[in-house]
Amino acid sequence: MAKLENPVLMAKIGGAQGLRGEVRVSTYTADPMALGDYGNLVTADGRIFEILEVREGKNVVVVRFRGVNDRNAAESLNGLELFIDRDNLPDDELDDDEFYYADLEGLEAVDAEGKSYGAVSAVYDFGAGDLLELKGAGRRPALIPFSESAVLEIDLEGGRILIDPMAAGLIDNPDDKDETGGSPFGKK
Repeated sequence: MAKLENPVLMAKIGGAQGLRGEVRVSTYTADPMALGDYGNLVTADGRIFEILEVREGKNVVVVRFRGVNDRNAAESLNGLELFIDRDNLPDDELDDDEFYYADLEGLEAVDAEGKSYGAVSAVYDFGAGDLLELKGAGRRPALIPFSESAVLEIDLEGGRILIDPMAAGLIDNPDDKDETGGSPFGKK
């Protein structure tokens, strides 16, 4: 069993493929075929998976893991998320303006005046664009778009992101009020 200090989600196992223990895997890597380049993968409960073979499938990669030798064993893995430690990601391949989403977690979200809106607790991709979840003391969690208009600057060394709270949907635009002072969209 292994416990990762700074886990980064790399893939999720889907259903079994064939009879020899292969599984369909959705990867969160730039190159799905490079999944095995990061070393062994680890589940949230600490089980270690060594990749023996990766091949292309339809919209997924098909993977064979050491010790998974038949369809029943492969089916038992359906839905497992696979992680690596952040230290296994190659920083030397990143340009100066590139980063890993895992590096955003914990950064404080502030506006131009320095007001804090919480810290990034997660990055989500629901298909329509990436979202950052912000959590802060005394605040409800909020999702903001991870877009150029909402996130103006990322300062990894300074531990913060500069946001436009209006573009992020955290504050109302005063120009959106109707003549009575209320929202044109009805009561909130």
